[in-house]
Amino acid sequence: LLKSRPEEALPVLEANLELTRKHFSRDIDLTLRAQTNLAACFFSLEKFEKSLVLMREIYKGHLARSPVSPDSIAAGFNLSTQLSRLERFDEGRTLLRDQVLPVALRSLGADHSITLKIMQMLAWNLMVNPESTRDDLLEAEPIMQDVLKRRRRVLGPAHPDTVRSKKSLEILHEKLMAHVQTELAWRGHSDPSARDIPTPSSRPKGTSGAELPRK
Repeated sequence: LLKSRPEEALPVLEANLELTRKHFSRDIDLTLRAQTNLAACFFSLEKFEKSLVLMREIYKGHLARSPVSPDSIAAGFNLSTQLSRLERFDEGRTLLRDQVLPVALRSLGADHSITLKIMQMLAWNLMVNPESTRDDLLEAEPIMQDVLKRRRRVLGPAHPDTVRSKKSLEILHEKLMAHVQTELAWRGHSDPSARDIPTPSSRPKGTSGAELPRK
């Protein structure tokens, strides 16, 4: 019913969450399941703001149970995805960079599929924000490069995730070059300082906000 007729499922799921909160408030698992189902229903109906409210509660609930569990990490990732979808890029970036990614790196490792998804989302967030600066793109570049390198090694070059990472990095480089060309045009070719504008891959790798464990 949730997938096929979400508009009919909505009142049922809302009532279920209300009853769960009223009679089973101490059962965290039951509450989280009820919230997750209702959030998914809101999302299917494109009620994204209402879905976001529940996703914040879901993430908070998982953190209260165990901040380093895979469920907490997944809930944080899902919340960041919804924030980006609603173009709340700054909040999504802060959530990923300061909370979700450091925990994933420590508890899952840099090669884990969830960690790589989080890193990709962080770089994508920095890249697609209409207000992104050149510094944002330069921050995203080593993250995206690292994701591509790890996916090539773990999944192989032909895997769909690897192909997507390669395409994302190409788009990022196009955006960086556009920034460089704009600044060059603005400064003028006679300005010696224009030669100091970083171009894609011209700065040392591994200078992203999140420190990755050494192999």
